[in-house]
Amino acid sequence: MKRRDFLINTAAVTTLAGIGGISLNSCSNFGSKQITILHTNDVHSHIDPFPNSHSQYPNLGGVARRAALVEQIRNENPNTLLFDAGDIFQGTPYFNFYGGELEFKLMSKLKYDAATIGNHDFDNGVDGLLAQMPYASFEMLSANYDFSNTVLDGYVKPFKTYVVDEIKIGVYGLGIALDGLVTKRLYKETQYLNPFEIALDIERQLKEEERCDLIICLSHLGYDYENPQRPSDTQLAQRTYHTNLIIGGHTHTFLEKPHVRTNQNGDSVLVNQVGCYGLNVGRIDFYFDAAKKTTTQGVSISV
Repeated sequence: MKRRDFLINTAAVTTLAGIGGISLNSCSNFGSKQITILHTNDVHSHIDPFPNSHSQYPNLGGVARRAALVEQIRNENPNTLLFDAGDIFQGTPYFNFYGGELEFKLMSKLKYDAATIGNHDFDNGVDGLLAQMPYASFEMLSANYDFSNTVLDGYVKPFKTYVVDEIKIGVYGLGIALDGLVTKRLYKETQYLNPFEIALDIERQLKEEERCDLIICLSHLGYDYENPQRPSDTQLAQRTYHTNLIIGGHTHTFLEKPHVRTNQNGDSVLVNQVGCYGLNVGRIDFYFDAAKKTTTQGVSISV
């Protein structure tokens, strides 16, 4: 497996000061509690590895290899969470034939903890997505899609909290505007809400009411755009107050390291995305000390 260090060298890390922000520090500050975050995005129904003859990704990817990698990391650190940032469906005949059933069954076997909803996850409509929900043992999270007037009402949560080794982690989901990407007959009465306004409300709730030590957004907005009117992960990072990590999707952006943006408190936010098709798994380790201040390291692992 090929590892690409997200940081300049192994002596450089990113420190997340409990209530405060992220700044550079040294490995000597690693805390006693380690929380590992693994993540994928835009897998697009790629179950098998690419063939040896593929011009770009020969013999790369595949769910079996991802499963082995995830199992290895969980054996090293049981305090591990696994997330996906959307576009689980569409891209190979597996989706055309099974409609998403296989994708959800395999993600459940890998014990994903949560995923957000991408635009291609509507490709068989809200009814088609609902039909696959029984095969998903993980949470589907989306805070800015209002499904109240659809069959998905009650099946998708805005956020989920996890307690891992006494560290409370809040995770919420955000989706891209569907108009222009998905035909109305597929998403029906799903209402798209402003992701920035929703994010501010959800992260405040997670910080002040749920008392989360770490807040993560699963975003299918896209990493960044030339058009400043299009909501993106980089804009989201700069507009929020309490979100510590944004795990992104949609733009198939291969980041060599998580990028850092400054939020409204003047603190730093990690923004990450690991390309597409299950070629990579993102890994970010948070080390908490007794005061719940943290040090983080990030690595991209090719599957």
